[in-house]
Amino acid sequence: MLRFLFRLLATVALSVATIMAVLDATRSVASSRLVLTPLAASWEAVAPDSFAATGAFIRDKAPDMLWDPVALWLLALPGFVVFLALAFLLYAIGYNRKRRRIGFVTEN
Repeated sequence: MLRFLFRLLATVALSVATIMAVLDATRSVASSRLVLTPLAASWEAVAPDSFAATGAFIRDKAPDMLWDPVALWLLALPGFVVFLALAFLLYAIGYNRKRRRIGFVTEN
């Protein structure tokens, strides 16, 4: 059941990454130059209240080294790259490592 949940979340993250990549591709074609929208800009456009609340929470509760180098670097990356990496990570966690045997098992 837990493996299914991770795979479902990976599918959702991959869907979001695809939508964000298509939006960036559309903006790139329209402006005739490469446009990569940072995660912070996309998040702030979709849900500005949660963006501000999450930033305040991380600055107040987390260590300083988590906000400045880590969170700001992550928010500066293109959104589709972040969600693509998240999808890969969630799928890797939910991956079934068992090998299924094909054919018949014979007893000697």
